[in-house]
Amino acid sequence: MLLIVRELAFGPKRLSELQRAFPGLSTGALEQRLNRMAAEELITRERFAEVPPRVEFDLTDAGRDLLAILAPVVRWALRWAWTPPSPDEWVDVTALFRLAGCVVDAPDGVDGEVELIVEDELEVALDLYTLALNAGEAAVSHRPARHADAVIKATPGGWARAFGPDQTSAGLRISGDPQLARVFLTSFQAPSAELQ
Repeated sequence: MLLIVRELAFGPKRLSELQRAFPGLSTGALEQRLNRMAAEELITRERFAEVPPRVEFDLTDAGRDLLAILAPVVRWALRWAWTPPSPDEWVDVTALFRLAGCVVDAPDGVDGEVELIVEDELEVALDLYTLALNAGEAAVSHRPARHADAVIKATPGGWARAFGPDQTSAGLRISGDPQLARVFLTSFQAPSAELQ
């Protein structure tokens, strides 16, 4: 359920978009979870009179309140459950980017935009998110920054090492405001770790 909440944190999504976020979950199992969440009034289901039919799912206020639960769960997982990935293991680091809105502790007076870029080995951007810090609030979007005050780039492996047990910034390329970059990175650290 919390993973569905995480995916809906950006706003409404269609069933097909949610299916892409959970490739190992059957459509029937996903629909069953969505129906249960709708019955519990954690999400809404809106049907549009279109051909083909379109259905969108969105968080209710009660569902949005669950976002606050994700931060301590993520921090616990980073500390106790994340093991170094095997060489052939794929790590979805963008899932952590999508959690940034509820995990990042945005200090008052620290405002700006941090662009988070996943690159391939040739430094070609594969995916891009923007974290906006404003008045103590953090919000993340799947779009380029209007004005990036800091940019953090890495391969999936570099991001995994920064978020994982190594907690190292050695694979990251950081430019711009180092304070903004540090706010993002330290929010994902295990409680006893310090970014090296």
